Amino acid sequence: MSVENAKCIRYTVRGEMHARQGAMIAYRGSLQFERKGQGVGGMLKRAVTGEGLPLMAVRGQGEAWFAHEAHNCFIVEVEPGEQFTVNGRNVLCFDASLAYEIRTVKGSGIAGGGLFNSVFSGQGRLALVCDGTPLVIPVSPQAPVYVDTDAVVGWTAHLQTSLHRSQSFGSMLRGGSGEAIQLMLEGEGFVVVRPSELTQQKAQQH
Repeated sequence: MSVENAKCIRYTVRGEMHARQGAMIAYRGSLQFERKGQGVGGMLKRAVTGEGLPLMAVRGQGEAWFAHEAHNCFIVEVEPGEQFTVNGRNVLCFDASLAYEIRTVKGSGIAGGGLFNSVFSGQGRLALVCDGTPLVIPVSPQAPVYVDTDAVVGWTAHLQTSLHRSQSFGSMLRGGSGEAIQLMLEGEGFVVVRPSELTQQKAQQH
């Protein structure tokens, strides 16, 4: 797996890899593309959480190129014993050696809109897409990071998460700053943030 350019990932397939359905834009060689089912349990969890990955398996020998709506692409290395949690809408493709499951974001509660992410584990590479150039922010025990829940892409999963209210209830009633609640990340690791928020207006435009 390599970054072909800012908007595209190239993957040399020797056996099997997994990608978001519809993300392949070109390929050469002897490759087969098959829709990857999630099983009954996975389908139910996806229906309940709204989180999930419509995946396809790519098998054979050759090269394939992947992209999504001209979004920026970048690669996260998942090491043995580590986990990376990411919003399903940001996943582009990944090594078959990685496993994933849908989990609740700890500490998000109902107030966070029921935050759910896909957690990747194992060893391999995970290609993600982001609306704009992603910002990678280190998190340390001395310096927790607060991120907008609409702008966060993913983070190292061993970080502790909780919702943080930056305004009083009275301030919110008076209109506030528009930045009332953030996701607080504590511990040792990093968080990936995109430079734009997924607002209702943007969703309607797309």
